[in-house]
Amino acid sequence: MTQHDVYSIEIAGVKRDLRLFEIKPGLRIAILNILGDVELVQASARALAEQVKDIEFDLLVTAEAKSIPIAHALAVETQKPYVVLRKTYKPYMGDVLRAETLSITTGQPQTLLLDEKDRALIKGKKVLIVDDVISTGSTLQGMRMVIDKAEATAVGEAAILTEGDRSQWMNIRSLGHLPLFTD
Repeated sequence: MTQHDVYSIEIAGVKRDLRLFEIKPGLRIAILNILGDVELVQASARALAEQVKDIEFDLLVTAEAKSIPIAHALAVETQKPYVVLRKTYKPYMGDVLRAETLSITTGQPQTLLLDEKDRALIKGKKVLIVDDVISTGSTLQGMRMVIDKAEATAVGEAAILTEGDRSQWMNIRSLGHLPLFTD
């Protein structure tokens, strides 16, 4: 088994070692992958629900895929519905709304799509945007664009962690911050 560099962090009382991953020469980020991590997701959802209790919102919006567990758990905690913006079009999705973003983890452009069935649910609503980690803000920007196109209002943003320049994320409700690792 290969040994990897890790960054140790405590999130909502749960300790995790996050693997460092090189995204370009001389720059690494700590990867938070909450898929399947029930303990961390549930603890994070409880803590985030407490942090957003003063925000009046009707539903949650997140982007596919790694942030779906936190959106679901936060929806349970807040008793609010949630909508997932998809990254791949399927014919059953009908007339979608879309926005383009650039992912820091893949380095590739990605499209965020709002399913036709969710357009009626979101229209005119107050939306809380939820993500697992906010790094560059490109996915966040894409989610805001789709929300605007859907004639809804983004009233707040929440994430398990923010990353990079902390001063950029002062308005994000989060449970911690990750530094960037330069060699």
